[in-house]
Amino acid sequence: MSEGRLVVCATPIGNLGDISERLRNTLASADIVYAEDTRRTAKLLRHLVINVPMASLFVGNEASRTDQVVEAVTRGEKVVLVSDAGMPTISDPGAAAVRAVRDAGFPVSVVPGPSAVTTALALSGFGADRFSFEGFLPRKGRARAERIEAISHDERAVVVFASPNRLADDLRDLEAACGGDRNVAVMRELTKLHEECWVGQLGTAVQWWRDEVRGEVTLVIGPAELPGPSIEEAVAKAREMVARGGSVRVSARTVAEEMGVSRREVYEALIDDQASS
Repeated sequence: MSEGRLVVCATPIGNLGDISERLRNTLASADIVYAEDTRRTAKLLRHLVINVPMASLFVGNEASRTDQVVEAVTRGEKVVLVSDAGMPTISDPGAAAVRAVRDAGFPVSVVPGPSAVTTALALSGFGADRFSFEGFLPRKGRARAERIEAISHDERAVVVFASPNRLADDLRDLEAACGGDRNVAVMRELTKLHEECWVGQLGTAVQWWRDEVRGEVTLVIGPAELPGPSIEEAVAKAREMVARGGSVRVSARTVAEEMGVSRREVYEALIDDQASS
C-alpha cells in the first residue's frame, strides 16, 4: 500500500478554463475528496468526467472531519481537499486538516491554481510588491472598528473580500476611516463571463455601489499615503543639536538629509533664532 497523503488543491474561482492538467490528474487519482460544498464540487467533477467519493468539510464540521481525514491518510489513502473556489485555508476551512496530517507524520502537498487575491491585485493596477490580505471584515463591534482603522494606516495595498449584501456598508465604513480620496478597486465576478472591475476613490465608490450587488466581490484598497516629516519637526530637532553645541550649518544639513526636508528652510529658521536671541 502506498503512503497516505493530503493534497490541498486550488480550484477555479469562476472560469472552468483555468483547470490545470495537474488538478485534473490529482482529482482523478484521489481516494476521496473533502469539499467545502459537495454540491459545487460535484459539478466540477462532472465537468471533468471524474467519479470519486466525496465528503463535506466546512466550518461547521471541520473538527470532526479533520479526524476523518487523518484516519484516511493513515490507511494509506490519497485525500484531496478543495474549497468552493480558490485555495482552501484562505478565508476557507482546511488549515486544521493540514496541521493534523502533518503532525501525524504524513506528507502534505499543494496543487496551486487560481486565486481571487492575486487576480484582484494584478487587475487593480495598484502594485503588489507588498500587500496585506484581510479576508472578510468582522461584521460589527470593536473588532470591525479596529480592523478598518488598521487598514486606514496601511502603506500596502489591502485585499478585502466582501459579501454582496454588505458591500455598501464596508465601503461606507472604509471611507469614514480612510478618507474619500483613498483609491479603491471593486472587482465583481472575477474570471467569470460578467467580470467587472471598477477603480476610483472611496468617496465615489460609496455612491456608485449603494445598492446590493450579485456575485463574489473583492476589494483592493490602495496604499495609504502617510504624511512625511514636517519642517517644524526638523527645525525642532536641529535646535536640539545646536543646543548641544552643534554648529548651525552642520545641524541644518544633518537634519535635512536625515528627514528629507529643505536644508535652506531649516538653516534659515536657526539663523532667525540667533537673530532674535
